[in-house]
Amino acid sequence: MLGVEDLSISFGGLAALRSVSVEVAEREIFALIGPNGAGKSTVFNIITGLERPASGRVRFLGEDLLVLPPHEIARLGIARTFQNTEVFRGLSVLDNVLVGRHIHLRGGALRGALGAAAVGREESAASDTARALLDRLGLAGVAGVPAGSLPLGLQKRLELARALAAEPRLLLLDEPAGGLNPTETQALMALIVRLRDERALTILVVEHDMELVMGISDRIAVLDDGRKIAEGRPREIVTDPAVVEAYLGSAVD
Repeated sequence: MLGVEDLSISFGGLAALRSVSVEVAEREIFALIGPNGAGKSTVFNIITGLERPASGRVRFLGEDLLVLPPHEIARLGIARTFQNTEVFRGLSVLDNVLVGRHIHLRGGALRGALGAAAVGREESAASDTARALLDRLGLAGVAGVPAGSLPLGLQKRLELARALAAEPRLLLLDEPAGGLNPTETQALMALIVRLRDERALTILVVEHDMELVMGISDRIAVLDDGRKIAEGRPREIVTDPAVVEAYLGSAVD
């Protein structure tokens, strides 16, 4: 589904990625791990059009993503969350999810001003979809609350709901367990697997929580200093000497 080939990019003379390549299969949960500054989030930013590499290729279902702006990449079926939550703090929880739904709406400003009946039906359907997502993610009770007032764990769920509102085929999760307690992390693990199974999603996740990574991933790639140093199934990764030395410190049971 996703092919990343020989990506390289530098910032201010510092190489953030050095010829990184990965392939992600349909309906796979694929994890990118590595130390801080290894280049993981930069891969996400390139896939979603926020950064342009110096060299390399990125293809999604055969489409060249590097020639497309971010909104066109989203229309193809790619959505993401962020390492630092990027909710619209002044908007309600419900309105945040409706923002994620907008790429599927056809009724523009002119049709809305003219009161076209189709616009009203479309907005009603979008609201129903958003409320169903909030209910699915345990946020129905805070639909009218300003998003900025939510605790971190709920903001992360809201970002996930907003991403799902775009009906992606590929979902990018950037440190979804960051700041969560162990109970919240366990619930998140179960939710990610359920979403993959129920919605036939392909999921690419960046995460430092090794319990989550080892518990949900089909395959893992490890980055260090902008290079890919290993790739394989979880059991292969935790016993790889290069990974243990660069990142894990000791093999995970």
